[in-house]
Amino acid sequence: MKRYNVLLLSAGRRVELVQSFKQAAERLGIASTIIAGDVSEYAPALFMADRAVQLPRISHPDYIGRIMAVCREEDVSLVIPTIDTDLLLLAENKQMIELETGAIVLISPVESIKICRDKIRFQRFLEDHGFGAPRMIEVEGLDPTQMQFPLFIKPKSGSASIHTFKVNNEGELRTYLNVIKDPILQEFITGEEYTVDVFVDFNGKIISVCPRLRMETRGGEVSKGKITKDRVIIEDVKRLVAALGGIGHLTVQLKKDGQDIKYIEVNPRFGGGAPMSIQSGADSCEYLYAQLLDQELTYHEDYEDGLIFLRFDSSICIGPDGKRMDGPAAEVESRV
Repeated sequence: MKRYNVLLLSAGRRVELVQSFKQAAERLGIASTIIAGDVSEYAPALFMADRAVQLPRISHPDYIGRIMAVCREEDVSLVIPTIDTDLLLLAENKQMIELETGAIVLISPVESIKICRDKIRFQRFLEDHGFGAPRMIEVEGLDPTQMQFPLFIKPKSGSASIHTFKVNNEGELRTYLNVIKDPILQEFITGEEYTVDVFVDFNGKIISVCPRLRMETRGGEVSKGKITKDRVIIEDVKRLVAALGGIGHLTVQLKKDGQDIKYIEVNPRFGGGAPMSIQSGADSCEYLYAQLLDQELTYHEDYEDGLIFLRFDSSICIGPDGKRMDGPAAEVESRV
């Protein structure tokens, strides 16, 4: 029986995503080994995957070479990035990896990645294509005494909400301008914040668009979310993704105030909250296996509306031998 093995890069804390791929393979009745790779030997996802591999840092000159070696050693069918800093490097090396290993790299085209990774280019893309976006304020030559507050500031190429701040007054603005490298300054927008999980097949056809309300966040990642089939959001996101030309699982961030939508960013990868949409029925893991099986996918909205997901931390107990422990010993140690 042919195996369809999946390699998750920078797997880190993506335990839910590892489990989602395992569950999808089991439901579909296909053989699949989930391989988690990370620079840290103690990344939690490594201990929940079927196989674990240690990878060098993304900046290491042999990073791509090591990925190709793992693909050959583990007979990998699909390589999946999970963090922003991987994306452009993988997009630029996609053809070589696929030709030399036979594995498919789940990555959007280089130009799409460049737009998404550069906040200024993304802003201009939105404006050029008629999508809503927060008004951008030129930083060069800025006079903080002439600003109307609140504002919002973030790095040009940031991720995970690191160094993103609401700016309430002139003093805060001066401080943040000195702290943040290559900052972008925007109007502060109001409204409810949504993440939209989108799946686009290998040929660029949109298969699923699943909005979820960000009820609560922690450290830039959603901790409480609600699946919401908002028709206005779904149709506008379809237009956005079609114009952007992404592939695979895309994570769209936006705010909606009444009927007005303004986009914050698009991450062309699995977001941390993606398992919520997957569990509701917008199952990108199943879609990917179907693609590997050469099955035709059609657009659908068969996921369950109104589901609320409450996310929490859990623990993995590692014994003196470096292996994950299950059962009473692990339960006792987890209470310490």
